[in-house]
Amino acid sequence: MNTEQLHWFKSSYSGGEGGTCIEVATSPTTIHVRDSKNLQAPHVDVTPAAWSLFVAYARRG
Repeated sequence: MNTEQLHWFKSSYSGGEGGTCIEVATSPTTIHVRDSKNLQAPHVDVTPAAWSLFVAYARRG
């Protein structure tokens, strides 16, 4: 699956004024993360387990 076929969505913490945001897309085996201001830049792919650990860590902050 290429990045154009993915359904990307912005973080729920992103503001409407276009500040620093990430976008996330999910597939059955991978979570894709990219910079919403630079869609052509490389993105990060992680496993669902790694993403769950990251989200749990981020929520503690």
